[in-house]
Amino acid sequence: MPQTQLGTAEQLLEELRGWVEHETPTTDAVAVNGLMDRCEADLRAVGGCITRIPGRDGYGDTLICHTPGTGAPIVVAGHLDTVWDHGTLAGPMPFRVDGDRAYGPGIYDMKAGSFMAFHSVREILRQKVATKRPITLLLTPDEEVGSPTSRAPIEQAARGARAVLIPEPAGAGGACVTARKGVGRFVIDVRGVSAHAGGNWADGRSAVVALARLILKIHGMTDLDAGITTNVAPIFGGTRPNVIPPEAGCEVDLRVPTIAEGERMEAMILALAGEHDGITVTVTGGMNRPPFAETPSIVELYNRAAAFAQQHGYALPTQHRGGGSDGNFTAALGIPTLDGLGCTGAGAHAPHEHIIWRDLAARCSTLCGLMETID
Repeated sequence: MPQTQLGTAEQLLEELRGWVEHETPTTDAVAVNGLMDRCEADLRAVGGCITRIPGRDGYGDTLICHTPGTGAPIVVAGHLDTVWDHGTLAGPMPFRVDGDRAYGPGIYDMKAGSFMAFHSVREILRQKVATKRPITLLLTPDEEVGSPTSRAPIEQAARGARAVLIPEPAGAGGACVTARKGVGRFVIDVRGVSAHAGGNWADGRSAVVALARLILKIHGMTDLDAGITTNVAPIFGGTRPNVIPPEAGCEVDLRVPTIAEGERMEAMILALAGEHDGITVTVTGGMNRPPFAETPSIVELYNRAAAFAQQHGYALPTQHRGGGSDGNFTAALGIPTLDGLGCTGAGAHAPHEHIIWRDLAARCSTLCGLMETID
């Protein structure tokens, strides 16, 4: 059992509510940094050694907190940004509690988990609990868009670490994650030739028609048996019904189970670029997150977590998940990584997003126990 006293589920929910009611869309660096400021102040107040990396490219800062100690650290990484725009709280998704469920934008993905990590580290410092290894906590601003500015700090912190813990939301049945698919992201731009849709139809080259053919090709690359999926969204094209559209485009999401499949699929999608009959296709992008493969050291880490869960009165199943996370980066470095250690719930990125708030204390205790005892 962890030595750190973490409080009741009711107490954790009350403080978590303040995080949820501070809206942090990824695209608003000021809003994200406002919550970072609160975290930094609390961690400094209990003796945390803080590094804050200024944001860039329109994203917020990355906050890193180190606890005392020597040797390879335990790294814990969570993000503060959400997919929800300002006004969501005041409109369709106010914070509310209905029975065992607490609702609100980003509460499940992943403010509950990031709060659990922050709270555990803060209380370890406040209560001066001796952990077997130092802890490095990262709170990041841009995971929901692929971690373009926080990937490097996460990988730097993970290199040489003993283990990495990712408090992303728990899966179905409260499962944690021992493997994830790799993620690719691409942008396709199609240029054609505009013309009057009535009087000069034959002079035009429709970028929209060309894009439609490409979309069908990309959709046809999905192979569910092999664990490969593609998705095209959003799409755009054209200006008016009476103008042959000279431009169109889309974004592509790719999920793959292995590095080899990622390389193969990346090459296939990039090969769609070219010129033919007045149409020019440009494809940019590539694999954004490498696959996160289960290893014996990850299974060992999971077994430790499952034992803590049993002590706290719940089962901790495991799953391989299709969605990516920052754990993909650290697992690909060969660092034992256990993911999905956040709170139970459902509805990530959906209007019914919620956590099972009564599970907060037990799940937080398991996370904290891992931080304290991994040797």
